[in-house]
Formats: sequence, C-alpha cells, structure tokens
Amino acid sequence: MKIGIIGCGGMGTTHYLSLRALAEQEGVEVTCIAECRKEFLDKAASYFPNARTYEYGMDLIKNEELDIVHICLPSYMHAEHAIAALEKGMNVFVEKPVCLTEEDCQALLDAEKRSGKKVMVGQVVRSFKEYKFLKEAYDSGRYGKLKSMVMQRISGDVRWGFENWFQDERKSGSVVLDLHVHDLDFIRYMLGEPKSMDVKATEFPSGMVNQIVASYEYDDTFVTAEGIWDISPSLKFHATYRACFEKATLVFDSGATPSLEIYKPDGEVEIPELPSEYEEESDVAGINISNLGPYFTEIKYFFECVRDDKPVELAPLSEGVKSAELAIKEWKMAKEYIEKKKHH
Repeated sequence: MKIGIIGCGGMGTTHYLSLRALAEQEGVEVTCIAECRKEFLDKAASYFPNARTYEYGMDLIKNEELDIVHICLPSYMHAEHAIAALEKGMNVFVEKPVCLTEEDCQALLDAEKRSGKKVMVGQVVRSFKEYKFLKEAYDSGRYGKLKSMVMQRISGDVRWGFENWFQDERKSGSVVLDLHVHDLDFIRYMLGEPKSMDVKATEFPSGMVNQIVASYEYDDTFVTAEGIWDISPSLKFHATYRACFEKATLVFDSGATPSLEIYKPDGEVEIPELPSEYEEESDVAGINISNLGPYFTEIKYFFECVRDDKPVELAPLSEGVKSAELAIKEWKMAKEYIEKKKHH
C-alpha cells in the first residue's frame, strides 16, 4: 500500500512516526512526503530515505498515485487538499478539525460521495484508552446512568505553528475548532447530539476566542467542557474528565499516574486495566504529545479499513463534519457572548 504524507510539522511528525512503526508490521510503504519548510522535510525524509519529496502538497497529489494520503497541514488548508486528493482517487486521512466553514463541510461530503473513496478524520480522542473505557462504561450501563460529566482541555498559548497560523482565527478557528473540538467530538460520539447548549468565552487582546466553557443538556444528564489557550505559552497541556455515574465516578487526569481512577460509593478506589496496542514515547514532534499510542491506533485502523475494504466507523468524514459544524456554531456563540459582555 502506497502512502503519502502532506505536512511534516507537529501533527505530521506524529503521523509519520506512527506510519514508520506500522511499516515494520504491515505492507505499508511511505512513498512520498510534502513539506514547504526544508528542515522539517529533511527530518521526515531521514525516516523514509526512498520517499520522493515535494515542497507543496498539491504537487504531490498531482504527480503521485497513492492508496492513502495523510493531510497534516494547518486547518485552513485541509478541505482543498482533501478534495483534490479524493478527485485524484486517493483514500484520505485528514487531521482535525476537518474544515473551518459550513461551505467546506458540504464540499467535502460531496467530494467523498463522488469519489467513492474512504475518508477518516483525526478525532484521536476516540482512540485514547481512557476515553474508550469511559464510552464502554456508558454504553454498557456498568455503573448505572450517567448523571453529569465535566471535561477540560488546557494548553499554553500556541506559538509554534507555521507562519503563526494558530493566532489567525480564520486559519485555526480559534481554540474552539483547534482544541475544544476534541471534547465536543467525544461528547457527540458518546451521547449523541445535545438538546441544547450554552456558551461562555473569553478572548485574547487580538480579539480571538482563547477560552470557551460550553454546557450541553441531554435528557437525563448534562456535560460541561472547557477549552483554553492560556495567555502564557509555558502552561503545560492537560486534559481531564470527571464522569459521575449512579454507582461510580470516573476521574481521568492526563498528567497523573495512574491516569484513570474509579471512585466507588463504599470508598474503594479502583484502578482499571487499560490495554494499549502500542506504547512509544517521543518528543520529536515538539508539540504537546508524547505518547504516540492513540495516533498509531487510529492510523492502523484506517489502513485496515482501506486494505480490507471495510467502512470507516470510528471517525468517518460525516462525524468529523458534524463536530466541525457544532464547533462553528459554538465559535459564533462565543463571539456573540464576548460582544454582549462588552456592551454591558
């Protein structure tokens, strides 16, 4: 299977390290890579000495015949590259958020339909073992009904992007589409579409939304999720959830060991066994990710869907689009909330 990678920055690095690990197990060959910054391209090429290299992704798409292309570019470039790749007959793995506008959402769905190819979106939280455990606990009813859930995703200010694209709201979709979309997507994945929601937010001096607190109402439960890019770039990345069921409370903290604990009504604290398919710590990417495990899991899953011609069920394009659409709605609500506050 011939695989290409477009974008070898932070996310691209986690992809190509995962693909390199996969290549050792499966019939996977990374035949071409594209990256416009020479030092990043050279670093990626050192892992795949036989791969052809391109400065621009569109040239790679035009000149190559591939089974799968991974699109790990800044968010505002996702849609056009994914559509071009689908039109060329490639299966596409595109990073999250799949796109930043409702028009692009529709254009992507149309291109997928026309091409008959498979598309998966990198909503990687669906592949994290602690979140898989939570979803299984909810689906099985093992601890009774879910009464409430609070989720958090905290990061320092993001200043490492190509041409500082994170700081341009039109290119990143702000903290809402870049960071918070992970929790929002997982909430939808586990609980479905909310009955109603409420949004509060703050902004950077530039006017870009940098913090969102969203509350979601369901029939018999409610969820609150906060996403923030702090004013300081030094604040460490941190993800948490606390899910209160009738018969137990599940507490996850990405910075703790063990990361997941189950608190029982009788005072017992249980540490669940969390099997993991692949453990590899790497800080090569230079971003907030050290454990490649969940990325390896989702990438391997998509590879198997293409190889065995199975439908993509874990994070198909339709799901990536629905999460992007809900995030776009929240982003607008966040802007309105901030404006209203100013006029009070």
